Amino acid sequence: MLFAPFVFGKIISKDYSARGLMKIFVKAKPGAKEEKVEKVSESTFIVSVTARPEKGRANEAMAKVLAEYFAVSKSQIIILSGSGSRQKIVEIRK
Repeated sequence: MLFAPFVFGKIISKDYSARGLMKIFVKAKPGAKEEKVEKVSESTFIVSVTARPEKGRANEAMAKVLAEYFAVSKSQIIILSGSGSRQKIVEIRK
């Protein structure tokens, strides 16, 4: 299991030039009326998706919405922790 140190509301790594990755805190809202990303702070986002939290569908939809928001492919969005929770730590690779 990959352990990622995290301080609530703080960016762990936002070094696109050297390592090409960023870790963010995400609050997921499955079953929403529309899909959207709301930036709460520099490292905290609220992601609303229409998919229900069944069989990983909401996580897949969240990865798709985040990929569009950050202009990367869906394969570059990795859930480090919280795959079964609404609070997640997500890594974005550039």
